[in-house]
Amino acid sequence: MLKNAAIFPIPKIQELYRLALCTYWIIILLGVWHATDYHPAFLLWPPILFVYQYSSHFISTRSLKGRNNHGTARVLAFIDGLLTGMLLSLSSFQPIIAMAIGLVFLIPIMSSIKPRGPLCLAGLVLSALLTFWLCPFTIIPNSLTQTLLLAAAACFSLLQAKIVRKAYCQLSEKYGDEMLKKELLEVRLFRLSKYLSPPLRKAILSGRNVRAETQEKDLTIFFSDIIDFTPLAEELEPEQLSCFLNTYLSEMCEIACRFGGTIDKVIGDSIMVFFGDPESRGTQADAVACVSMAIAMRRTMQELKQRWRTDGIKQPPALRIGINSGTCKVGNFGTENRLDYTLLGHAVNLASRLESAAQCDEILLSDSTYQLVKTTIHCADKGHISVKGFSKPISVYSAIDANKCLQDKSSAERQ
Repeated sequence: MLKNAAIFPIPKIQELYRLALCTYWIIILLGVWHATDYHPAFLLWPPILFVYQYSSHFISTRSLKGRNNHGTARVLAFIDGLLTGMLLSLSSFQPIIAMAIGLVFLIPIMSSIKPRGPLCLAGLVLSALLTFWLCPFTIIPNSLTQTLLLAAAACFSLLQAKIVRKAYCQLSEKYGDEMLKKELLEVRLFRLSKYLSPPLRKAILSGRNVRAETQEKDLTIFFSDIIDFTPLAEELEPEQLSCFLNTYLSEMCEIACRFGGTIDKVIGDSIMVFFGDPESRGTQADAVACVSMAIAMRRTMQELKQRWRTDGIKQPPALRIGINSGTCKVGNFGTENRLDYTLLGHAVNLASRLESAAQCDEILLSDSTYQLVKTTIHCADKGHISVKGFSKPISVYSAIDANKCLQDKSSAERQ
């Protein structure tokens, strides 16, 4: 329906112009009928014009329901141009007639979205030239006929203005409704985006079909949780616990976003973040960013402890973190009806095991992560530990702090 409406954004305008054109013909023919001794041939034209008017209306109405509206509109526009050119040429391009036609001829051309104006003009020029060369006589309307033409032109112009104004009001109202719907949709999308991962949110907003598919990528995975959180949860009132968790998670997630990490899961006091997807700065840069994020979280956790002591928590809990780098399966896992954008693989399992093995306020790194960050992060060798699910002992390192050059760079960026 919208495709057809693009040809005649205001279909009544074209029909009104056609009615005005037929009316002009009848006024002029009846005005000069007496000059021809009331020749009966002139009586044939009014029925022909009315037949054209109603048949064109019938054809246009039928074509709006079908698929041939483009061709029908072009043919009718060309015929309208032929009748207009013939009328102008027969009247010797009288200024009054030209002005009367011009008042109603420009609006249907200007109001059409599709380039239909050239067809009207082509028919007008062709008909005017042929009539001028082939017709042996011209019509000179008298003053009464000219007055009637101007009166008819004024009436049709007012009707056109009314139709255009009504269409404009309807369009403005519809535009306002659509803008309101758009604003409501944007608000809902913003609220919904908090519950979706960035890649999944980006895919949905782009209009792409989100399917259960994965790919392999080299990522750095981060796990953290709070030691002795369960006893603290039993000690605090529900409102205090909610405030405690919201403060902790807000601070940690803000740091993760600042360093460019993708927050995968937040379950209770546990946080899972990964670097390298959807956008990667390079394997080494991703690992450095991840460990730097962990150091910033540990530093912020010390500040939060002071605040919690002030709020009455005598023994604030400590943070422990595990980080590993490796190849993972990343993508949408689940069914076509419910998807979760997450990671799978041994690298993910090892990062989780390292977090469980870390001590209070410790950032435990695997050997793969250490090899990527050893030139920029000061680390301490912790030897080997046995990890559940891995047959061989794992070399681990404890991240102490960023090297001085990296600290200076981070301070400069914050300033």
